[in-house]
Amino acid sequence: MAFDAIVIGAGHHGLILATYMAKAGLKTLLTERRLTYGGGLSTEEVTLPGFYHNLHSINHFHIEHTPWYRDLQLGEKVPYITPRYEFGQAHRDGSALVFGRDLEETVANIARFSRKDAETFREWNIKAEKITTDVFLPERYAEPLPAEERAQLLGRHPLGREFLDICNRQPLEVVEELFENEHVRLLFLFKVSLFGTWLTDTLNKTSPMGSVIRAFDLTTGYQLCKGGSFNLARGLMERYIEAGGTYWNQCEIERIVIENGRATGIECADGRTAKASSFVASTVDVHQTFENFIGRDQLPEGLRRKLDDFKYTTWSLFGLHLALKEMPRFVAESFDPNIRLTQKWSIGADTMDELNSAHEDVKKNKVPEIIQFGSGPLSVLDPSLAPKGKHVTYAWHVMPHSPDLDGQSFEEFKAEFAQKMIDRWSQYCPNMTRDNILGMYVYTSQEYVHHLPNMRNGDIFMGALSADQVMDRHFGYRTPIQGLYMAGSATHPGGAISGGAGYIVAGLIADELGIRKWWKTEDLRARLASLRN
Repeated sequence: MAFDAIVIGAGHHGLILATYMAKAGLKTLLTERRLTYGGGLSTEEVTLPGFYHNLHSINHFHIEHTPWYRDLQLGEKVPYITPRYEFGQAHRDGSALVFGRDLEETVANIARFSRKDAETFREWNIKAEKITTDVFLPERYAEPLPAEERAQLLGRHPLGREFLDICNRQPLEVVEELFENEHVRLLFLFKVSLFGTWLTDTLNKTSPMGSVIRAFDLTTGYQLCKGGSFNLARGLMERYIEAGGTYWNQCEIERIVIENGRATGIECADGRTAKASSFVASTVDVHQTFENFIGRDQLPEGLRRKLDDFKYTTWSLFGLHLALKEMPRFVAESFDPNIRLTQKWSIGADTMDELNSAHEDVKKNKVPEIIQFGSGPLSVLDPSLAPKGKHVTYAWHVMPHSPDLDGQSFEEFKAEFAQKMIDRWSQYCPNMTRDNILGMYVYTSQEYVHHLPNMRNGDIFMGALSADQVMDRHFGYRTPIQGLYMAGSATHPGGAISGGAGYIVAGLIADELGIRKWWKTEDLRARLASLRN
C-alpha cells in the first residue's frame, strides 16, 4: 500500500505526530507491534474487576496546557484532574510536609519545619514562575537551540543568567545549599526528580533542563488523566482516526526499507508492506530502529558510534498495585490532614542517609535494604478508578533490573519484597494490613520489558536523562538516512508523558518538506530574546 507518511509506534509520541500529519492532509499510516496502543499509557484491571490500575505512566506534567492538547482539542475527549496538593511526605515522628498549588499555604507548611526555608521557597518561587513560563515550557516544545546560542540569549537578562548558573551546578548541591531542614530537602528532592528515592538525576554535575528551578514553581505541575492514563491514548487515537489516518496493529516491523540512501517504506513480519513517499518516522528506541529495523551494515560509521555511546538508565521500577477496602490513613493526618489528599507521596525515607542508601544499593545491583517508595491516593482524587467505596493505589520502588538475589527465585523475591513494602507502609498508615488488601499485582521490569521492548533493561525513559543526552545533545530528530526521522523518547524533551517529541517533529517535518501547517508554532529564539524586556 502507498502512503505519504509512515509512523512506527503508537505510543503517545507516535499518535501525536501521526495525527498532525493526517490533519495536514497527508495519507498517513501508524503502526503498532502490539494488539493495543498507547505505550506507557496503560490502564488495566489487573487485580479485580472494576479496579483500574495505571501500570506505567500515572502523573502527567501540565498536560492540559501543552500545545498539542490544545491544537487537537483533547479537552473535549480527555479531561484531567489537577489536585490541590501535589507532593506530600509523612514522617515516622507523626509530622508531615505537604506542597500544594497555593504559595501561601505551601510556605506556611514549610515554615512549620523551618522559617528560613519557607522564605527561601517564597523568594525562588517568584523567579521560578517566570522562568517556567518564559523558558522551561517554550523549550520543552521546541527544537533545542545550540548551547552557546541559548546561553547568549538567556545571558542578556539577569533572571536568565541566574537560571543558567543553577543549571550549571549539581542539583543536590543546590538543594543542600538553599535549604537547612532535612525534611524540606527530602521532599524538594522528590519533586526535583521523578522518583525522589533515586538520586541519579540530582547527582549529575549539571542540570541543563533546569529541574531545580521547576521544582519551585507551583503554577505548573502534575495532573491525573480522569478514568486512567489510557484515556489519553484513546482520545489521541480517536482524533487520528477522525483525521483520516490508517492504523495497523499487530504489525511487527521486519525492516525499514532503504533505497539509494532513503527510507521509502516498511515490511512487516506478517507480510504486509507499505510505501512512504514523504517520510518514515520511528518513535521506538534507537537500537530497535537502527539495528533491528535497518541493520548496522547499512549505517554510516558515525551513527554506529552514536548508538554504541547511547546510554540507558541503570535502574528500573518494582511496581506494587493494590485494590483496597479503604485508602491508606496516615498517622500524620493529625499533623496535616491534607496528606491524604496529596497526589504524590514519598514514603519511607526520613533522612538523607536513608535516601542515599537505596541509591548505593542499586548501584551495587543489590535489592535496597531500606524500603522507600512513591505512591498516591489515586481513587480518592479520581473515584472512577474503583467501585464505590473501594480504592486503588500503587507503590513504585527503585530496583536493579536483574538484582542479585543470592539464589532466591524471582517469584519468591517478588512476594517477599511486596510484603516488605506493605510492612513499611503500615509504619506510616496502620490500616495498611493484609485485611485491607482485596487484590495485589506486582509488576516489575522483568514483566514490562516483554510488553514494551522499548524499555530496554527496564529503562522507563528509553534513554538516560544525563547532561550529555539532553537539550541540544539529545539523540536528534534527523538521521543520516534521508526521509527517516526519530520522534521518540531518545529525543528532546526525553522520556515520560510530554508529547514534546511528536509535536516538535511534526513541525520540523512540515517545515522541511513544505507541508502547510494548520497549527501555529512558537519561535523559541524570539521567545528567549524577549526576556530582555
